[in-house]
Amino acid sequence: MLLISEVIIANPQIDDFEELVVVLKTISKTSDERFFQMDVKPDYGDTPENWEDRLEAAFY
Repeated sequence: MLLISEVIIANPQIDDFEELVVVLKTISKTSDERFFQMDVKPDYGDTPENWEDRLEAAFY
């Protein structure tokens, strides 16, 4: 299971929420991970209120 916190820690070059979405899309296409968990709220200035929906849509 992929954790959002692991994605954030493994990719310190991510500066904003939109970059996180792109990275998560890439991981979902190149990894054999089938599930992910939103264990933390991304701490970016542009994180929207519907961040969970956005990340779920990006992964699946």
